[in-house]
Amino acid sequence: MSRAEQPSRRTVLAAAVAAAVVAGTGPAVADTATATDTADSDRAPSRLVDNHAWTTYADWRRGAAQGTRAVAGARPGLEIGAALGSVDYTDPHTQKTAAWEYATWTSPVHKLSVPATETIASWNAHTPAGTWIQIELHGTYSDGTDTPWYVMGRWAAGDQDIKRTSVDDQTDGKSTIWTDTFAIDDATTGLRLASYRLRLTLYRKPGTKLTPTVWRLGAMGSDVPDRFTVPASTPGLAQELIVPRYSQEIHVGQYPEYDNGGEAWCSPTSSQMIIEYWGGRLTPEQLAWVDPAFADPQVDNAARFTYDYQYEGCGNWPFNAAYAATYKGLQGVVTRLGSLGDLETLIAAGIPAITSQSFLSSELTGAGYGTSGHLMTVIGFTADGDVIANDPNSPTDPAVRRVYNRREWENIWLRTKRYNASGNLSSGTGGVCYLYFPAHPTARQRKALAAVGVR
Repeated sequence: MSRAEQPSRRTVLAAAVAAAVVAGTGPAVADTATATDTADSDRAPSRLVDNHAWTTYADWRRGAAQGTRAVAGARPGLEIGAALGSVDYTDPHTQKTAAWEYATWTSPVHKLSVPATETIASWNAHTPAGTWIQIELHGTYSDGTDTPWYVMGRWAAGDQDIKRTSVDDQTDGKSTIWTDTFAIDDATTGLRLASYRLRLTLYRKPGTKLTPTVWRLGAMGSDVPDRFTVPASTPGLAQELIVPRYSQEIHVGQYPEYDNGGEAWCSPTSSQMIIEYWGGRLTPEQLAWVDPAFADPQVDNAARFTYDYQYEGCGNWPFNAAYAATYKGLQGVVTRLGSLGDLETLIAAGIPAITSQSFLSSELTGAGYGTSGHLMTVIGFTADGDVIANDPNSPTDPAVRRVYNRREWENIWLRTKRYNASGNLSSGTGGVCYLYFPAHPTARQRKALAAVGVR
């Protein structure tokens, strides 16, 4: 669930009101990427979502490299080759200044098949101690003007070198970055993001041979229309995946520095369930920092290593996907799905999903709570088509498995508008979900992912 007693950032995003303060975006480097990536930009739009990623050796070779190099192999990636120089970075959360060598890679321009009101970046990377990465987005609007370079995240798997962080107060008067989401300020004007490119800056301690390795970089652009209700879908699958069950509520009051457990930990708790479904495990040494009196220490670990020090919470969507990809053989993306049929397609291929939704207690029978933002894990469907979910907002681990009414659940997940407990207009996520899946999916899994727009 979203942080207690704090307005949901999704509600604020939907309202699109912010101070027009433009923030700096990192070291000044030459901007040389002018190519357009046409791999799938010419396909006819068939969805409300465009999810594009660079993942192959050929992809990394197509970008504009300045000090980086593409690396082939079973999992192609991007690394520092020869650093361009060094730059000082003052961590806003520790106030410590350190010098870092850096190199950059800028993607080709990706023309969105769905001109977007919102865009969310995702990345998967290995960042050994002494390294970190920055992800930026630069776009062109449908009116032909350009956005600034927006920072979408400063990220490291660990927290000893820098504190992973989103960057607030980024806007140009047409769009704004809300934690992890690029959003058009006033979608009713018809303005949209028509294309974008992403820039990676890879950092390492000076004088070392250390390097981050980035395996996946992409973004999800979407234009989901405002709606309070969505059409009912027809059930098409009865299947349940066996996914570990973890409760966020048994962690209430744990680690205030990572937002105090309980309802604030729905996202990392959900992430850990699916990570372990795919076989991800932590060693006793990795968990040694957790108080031995705490049950399910892997959930505490997930909270620590998804925590966004600017947002002051564990609910940064891309940070959760990036955390999942720190486990061997996994990748993760943030996307939007269009229907429960999409979820059925994934479940049939053995792929569970983490979904984001908000609702009043009266809107979801059996939940027993209301929320301005909550993550849960969809693991299957009953013979009647109802949703089987591992809901971390449960008092114990065994109680996590829930069955929710299909029609109610479908609407609270896919809508973009709703009324909150005070009767005021608020937002819904419009089908946001995290997908974690193998770095080398089976043919069936690849087909299912492609069917929902993820490659």
